[in-house]
Amino acid sequence: MDVPRDLASYLRLIKLSSVPTREEFMQISKVAGIGILIVGSVGFLIFGIMKFIPK
Repeated sequence: MDVPRDLASYLRLIKLSSVPTREEFMQISKVAGIGILIVGSVGFLIFGIMKFIPK
């Protein structure tokens, strides 16, 4: 592991990154929230189906 080279690449990455604007943050939050709701709904649907299927 070449520590100086790794540190240089980490610093380059930090310099390239930027803080998202409020609009970007809100859009990312909405997309993530919708994804969580979809995954939760699918899980709840599967749970409901499994609950009513006799063993």
